Amino acid sequence: MPLSIKVFIISALLLSALLHGDETKGKKVFETYCWGCHHQTAVAFGPPFAQIASRRSADEIRAMITDPEAVSKTFGYKRNAMPKLQLKESELQAITEYILSYKPKGD
Repeated sequence: MPLSIKVFIISALLLSALLHGDETKGKKVFETYCWGCHHQTAVAFGPPFAQIASRRSADEIRAMITDPEAVSKTFGYKRNAMPKLQLKESELQAITEYILSYKPKGD
């Protein structure tokens, strides 16, 4: 097999691993911290990720995760049920990207 084809295959595999690694990490954070109250597309105790992603920016999502009480007041909610999560920066980034991946197409 020519070297250029080998390089192409290895590059494609590495890119795939990088892309799926972030998705997998976001899903793992979701399953660890969020699944009890949120679902990806269905209403549970909290809003589904599809709804959150269509209404909130990455910064708003991150703020809601790290300081839900203050952000709830900013958004005009009368009460807040979401706990403040202590996530590592990489977990916070992964779950934010995971939530935003549910943004409906065309929004």
